[in-house]
Amino acid sequence: MNQADDNLVLEHLRMIRGDLGEIKADVRELQTRVGGVETGLADLHRVIAEQSVRIDRLAGRIERIETRLELVSP
Repeated sequence: MNQADDNLVLEHLRMIRGDLGEIKADVRELQTRVGGVETGLADLHRVIAEQSVRIDRLAGRIERIETRLELVSP
C-alpha cells in the first residue's frame, strides 16, 4: 500500500472508532433505562401481590359476616 492508501485506511478506522464510542455510550444509556424499567416492573408486581393478599382477607371477612347474618348457608 502506498501512503495515500494508508492514510485512507487510518481515516476510516478513526471514523469507525468514533462511531463505536457513540454506540457504547448509547448501549450504556439503554442499559440504565432498562434497569429502571425492570425496577418499576418489580415494584408493580409487589403492589399487585399486596393487593391480592388484601382482597383475599376481605373476601374471608365478608364470608364470615354473611355466615353470621345467615345470608348464606354454612
